[in-house]
Amino acid sequence: MIAISRGKGGVGKSTVTENLAVALVRDGLRVGDVDADIYGPSIPGMLGIPGNAPPGLGPDQQVIPSEAHGVKVISMAMMTDDDRPAILRGPMVTKYLRMFVRQVNWGELDVLLLDLPPGTGDIQLTLAQSFPLTGAVVVSTPQDVSLKIARRGLRMMEQVKVPIIGVIENMSGFTCPSCGDVTHIFHQGGGEAIANELGVPFLGKVPLDPAIVDSGDDGMPLVLAH
Repeated sequence: MIAISRGKGGVGKSTVTENLAVALVRDGLRVGDVDADIYGPSIPGMLGIPGNAPPGLGPDQQVIPSEAHGVKVISMAMMTDDDRPAILRGPMVTKYLRMFVRQVNWGELDVLLLDLPPGTGDIQLTLAQSFPLTGAVVVSTPQDVSLKIARRGLRMMEQVKVPIIGVIENMSGFTCPSCGDVTHIFHQGGGEAIANELGVPFLGKVPLDPAIVDSGDDGMPLVLAH
């Protein structure tokens, strides 16, 4: 069980999660994906799973997850739509999270990815304390404000005894399609610097590229589309 974490919103964690999930499937692993961002679910759309398509129940009363590109998925987006947001207090969010992990018929899996919402609150604590997490991958952009918040997320995972697998830097630079020059819109090297400073592995950079946006909107992850 691997948590994909972020300190603040909008850093591209769900994009990283769905591409990682598909890449692991292509490597021959059996992969499940829990969209744990109850209030802002986005994984189904990025994998091309129709919204507002409630999952079914098996004969054992376990939820049957959706599947796309070989990845099994459960998400709040399957139970609501864009005009019906999930308006839930903390205890109900915790209930849904536990259901997503324990009451879904995942079958045999090698990896279960948990796509976490931003912050260091109830959802992160529930997952860290209720389930045996193998580790966490932290996604950040290179800018200072994102890195400072990512640091808090890293420290929180350490405090609840979840090993840090490493840091991924998203939006690391934009390459001009005409001249090939790289522009570091959100600064440069921050993800690697914070990984080195905190003594955790730096896993790599993801550039700013319109193809990444198009792939997510089309429901065809970049690692398959390109």
